[in-house]
Amino acid sequence: MTTYIKHQRGVEALRPYVPGTPIEEVQRKYGLRDVIKLASNENPLGASPKALAAMEKALRGLNLYPDGQSYHLCHAIAKHLDVEPDQVAVGNGADGIIMQTCLAYLDGDSEVIVSRSSFPVYDIYTHIMRAKLIKTPLKDFALDLEAMAAAITERTKLVFVCNPNNPTGMIVTADEIESFMERVPEHVLVVFDEAYYELVDSEAYPDTLRYVQEGRGNVMVMRTFSKVYGLAGVRLGYAIATPETLAPLNRVKEPFAVNLLAQAAGIAALEDEEFLEKSVAANREGRAFLYRGFDRLGLRYLESHANFVLVEIGPQAVEIQQRLLEKGVIVRPCVAYDLPNWLRVTVGTEAQNARLVQALEDVL
Repeated sequence: MTTYIKHQRGVEALRPYVPGTPIEEVQRKYGLRDVIKLASNENPLGASPKALAAMEKALRGLNLYPDGQSYHLCHAIAKHLDVEPDQVAVGNGADGIIMQTCLAYLDGDSEVIVSRSSFPVYDIYTHIMRAKLIKTPLKDFALDLEAMAAAITERTKLVFVCNPNNPTGMIVTADEIESFMERVPEHVLVVFDEAYYELVDSEAYPDTLRYVQEGRGNVMVMRTFSKVYGLAGVRLGYAIATPETLAPLNRVKEPFAVNLLAQAAGIAALEDEEFLEKSVAANREGRAFLYRGFDRLGLRYLESHANFVLVEIGPQAVEIQQRLLEKGVIVRPCVAYDLPNWLRVTVGTEAQNARLVQALEDVL
């Protein structure tokens, strides 16, 4: 059933985003030295070596403000994706792009459509802008695009399509997207959040960039360097859309939203094909290992298109998550995603994955 969230007029309506528990906090609280974090969908292989080298070189310029337009970074992304530089906007992580989009497009008379059990940052910035939040249900743990299309009204300004969806890891297909887009009116901006794009190996996954390349003005494609490129710590995300669609974002963005190190790292990371391929391969092998482990433990899980796996623990999921913390293994409870019986587990290194499965076996 589609849920209509009460339109509230203050920050009291906000539920702040709670990130994954830091390693240092678990070390302090439980007196542990060896802690692994499999809660925030970070790259367990670290960062792109080329990006690290570029950041080291850029350190010499930290006394200067960065290029507020991120000229070279935008041109590098445009070349990488075969779009024009004025079709690229960069931000302080994908979260920054979401914030800019909501600031630019929403007001108190607006409506925003998101799915239940999806990325909660959409909800936060919708509330900040005093817009009305409409949540549609999942369908087989994936976004129900038919329900999202049916919820559109003349007041709808934004629809966020998280694909693959976080935290379920499921995708909506090219055919589903095509049918959905045929029903979307011109006044609605569809934001395709593709944070895990590089990790998807399904032939059914849609090529949403073609909508931008065809000049469709009510489409934005959003991606990030935080996941497969291992740059979560410098916060770098970007959007692809027509210049007219991006113009309002540029008017509301911070003067120096993307710092000097992030710009240098992003340019270099795009050139590091070897690290990209290594990360994708390691993720594929790690997911398969976790599937085998969960099968052996008799646990239900969803086959993921991202770098995490959603596993069903049952009513004791939060308790199990806590007991894993005590063993130095950090995973993500999904109560805030309306999935209280599930845990989201990031795919780690071979050793981390083995330790997680063993710790689960012990606490279960």
